[in-house]
Amino acid sequence: MITVLVLGGGPDAEREVSLNSAGAIAEALRAGGKFGVEHRVIDRIGEGELRALPGDVVFPALHGPFGEGGPLQDLLEAGARPYVGCGPGIARLAMDKMATKMAAACAAIPTPESCVINVKDDVLPIAPPAVVKPVHDGSSVGLHIIRCEGCWKGARAAVREDVAAHPGGGRVYMAERFIAGRELTVGLLDGEPLPIVQIIPAEGPYDYEAKYTRDDTRYVVNPDLPAGVGERVRRDAVTLARALGVRHLARVDFILDGRGRHWLLEINTMPGFTSHSLVPMAARSIGLEMPDLCQRLVELALRDGVPNAADASAGRAAAG
Repeated sequence: MITVLVLGGGPDAEREVSLNSAGAIAEALRAGGKFGVEHRVIDRIGEGELRALPGDVVFPALHGPFGEGGPLQDLLEAGARPYVGCGPGIARLAMDKMATKMAAACAAIPTPESCVINVKDDVLPIAPPAVVKPVHDGSSVGLHIIRCEGCWKGARAAVREDVAAHPGGGRVYMAERFIAGRELTVGLLDGEPLPIVQIIPAEGPYDYEAKYTRDDTRYVVNPDLPAGVGERVRRDAVTLARALGVRHLARVDFILDGRGRHWLLEINTMPGFTSHSLVPMAARSIGLEMPDLCQRLVELALRDGVPNAADASAGRAAAG
């Protein structure tokens, strides 16, 4: 029997989410019965440590810059075991929200104006209302909604403190024009779009608490949308994933404004698998329960094997 090594944890801000995702994946694979399962919790792991862990194929359910953004993929590549998700070059591009937006712009996918923030400058380059968030993180970690000039003062202090806590350039923030509207997300499985899910927070933004700790956020699968919007959103999700070279799975997030225009926010190449997570929710709506979904992803990893050096050059070409 083929054994799947499910990894969770990691050193990043989304560690707790990763632990929950990995636990749910391991449980689902055991329930499916097709594969053996080895479930391990890791921190920042080295190549030798990873090689020593058992398993024929790896499901790295880590979220954040190390586990999802390239460094862990470098180690997986060196270990020569098939694994679920993107290769290292593409993982780095998809984790970088600014690089993702550049790829989207090249593919004629609308995305809000944005820029990298110089934390030494007191002036926010994009006039409020604006969104300020880390370039290389997910789960709305470090998210600030700047609704007025005065609001930036308090957020700026928090941003500077966070940057100072990550010396060596490990923390970069961006500003993006705020667009009010309906939050939509499209899961992708082997390049094909799953049903759209609309996210309706009870109040405020869809932040970390709304995603993972509160139970008052509502989700609508296959929401009622203006004519043609659903097709365009799904098309652009697929186009972006192909432009970047994403494989196996992803989740692409959009905002639909009051005029019926959709705007790309970001792509996530290892979306969550918690009880609140959207890709399993969308898959379930078409009859693909968690054991089947996780089993399918392992089968895709076995089918495709280990990405090679071409992955990095493909990723650079998508960004350029």
